[in-house]
Amino acid sequence: MAHFVPPVPPTPPRPVGFRDFLRATRTNAIGIFSELSYTEWSVTGRQASRTTVVLNAPDAIHHVLVANPENYRRTPTSVRILYPIVGDGLLLSEGDAWRHQRRTIAPALAPRTLPLLARHIVRAGDEAMAALHARAGQGPVDLQYAMQHLALDIAARSMFSFEMKRHGPTLRGYLMQYGERLARPGLFDLFLLARFLSPNDLLRQRFRRQWLRFIGSLVDARLAQKPRDPAQDLLDLLRNARDPETGEGFSREALCDQTATMIVAGHETTANTLFWALYLIANDPEVQSRLHDEVAAVAITPDNATEALARLPHTKAVINEALRLFPPAFVLVRQAVAPDIAAGIEIPANAAVMISPWVLHRHRKLWTDPATFDPDRFLGPPPRFAYLPFGAGPRICVGAQFALTEAAIVLAQFVRAFEVAMGDDRPVLPVPVITTVPDHAPPFLLTPRTRTLAQAA
Repeated sequence: MAHFVPPVPPTPPRPVGFRDFLRATRTNAIGIFSELSYTEWSVTGRQASRTTVVLNAPDAIHHVLVANPENYRRTPTSVRILYPIVGDGLLLSEGDAWRHQRRTIAPALAPRTLPLLARHIVRAGDEAMAALHARAGQGPVDLQYAMQHLALDIAARSMFSFEMKRHGPTLRGYLMQYGERLARPGLFDLFLLARFLSPNDLLRQRFRRQWLRFIGSLVDARLAQKPRDPAQDLLDLLRNARDPETGEGFSREALCDQTATMIVAGHETTANTLFWALYLIANDPEVQSRLHDEVAAVAITPDNATEALARLPHTKAVINEALRLFPPAFVLVRQAVAPDIAAGIEIPANAAVMISPWVLHRHRKLWTDPATFDPDRFLGPPPRFAYLPFGAGPRICVGAQFALTEAAIVLAQFVRAFEVAMGDDRPVLPVPVITTVPDHAPPFLLTPRTRTLAQAA
């Protein structure tokens, strides 16, 4: 069976120079990686006065992310870009602060809490499918916007137990403003010492003040309500959470940073994963047909969602393949604190170590036909340390299982309700900003399906 090969930006045949590197970071950062990056286990180069090391060897990646993570810290550039929107939450915190947050948050997102959170997912998904059904037959649909709206609604219900009809436009406005204006690094962001402010840093500081006031208003609205037992949402879980070693909980300010982190990371990641999954199956009718055969016979309700997912292996495989081809985190960059050797690869002190899921997931020594959409490759386990949509090691995304559960449930709901096709032939190219997004919102055509076996039952 011939599968769909999604288009991608052109790959430079040779390592790029400084000017092309800078131009790519401002337009489409996929262009910083040359052909060598997709065929070699490591590529060492220099940008201005900085050594860069692209790592693709699984053992070397294990060394950096798992065996010796203390030697690798976030670069000043990544902190400049991310801090204004996620603050001192789990994503950026370091050392003892990170360990406290991780220990405190992990139980709130443990597998035992997934049935609670899945209820919010199913209810929001059912409402979104009904709204799309009402629009079917009225022309092309912008599924990028629809998935952003749905993922935001799920994030709000899961975090606060309320819908985002009132606050959603404001929240989307903040995220779009940051993604379009402040999330792309400039020259000063890349090479200015951390103690100096870049011109964009001043704009980011102003954004952060406004953003925190907004997030704080949402948190305060829920804190004004009495705690509920049993917990009904993530804020209930987080406000009651205690560090198992110290007994310390989260302050109001810490709750705001954790909320911002979860909304930004969870909402953006899932919305884009769903968009790319729908784009892929819209271009591969055979995969879509097989997917529908699977989901049509499985009823998903607020009370059985997590159990139902066990009967949807192809649905989960499509989500995993979408995450392989379009990973949310385009690249993980760490700065080496001291010289190191990772599986035989020399890493100088202060080198920028780049582990790029985009490159790794398309590496020709790790995957068969890596450019091709083939969900069957995930009916078994992926190669070790070749698939990192949520990172790896101690700092692996704590919300990974929630994100996978959400994406699989919504995809199943969507494919049960609609047949989806592209509305035009214009290529859709990925662009990494904070997450990997499409270069434009393509039109989709939706055809409502007849009643399914699950519905009839």
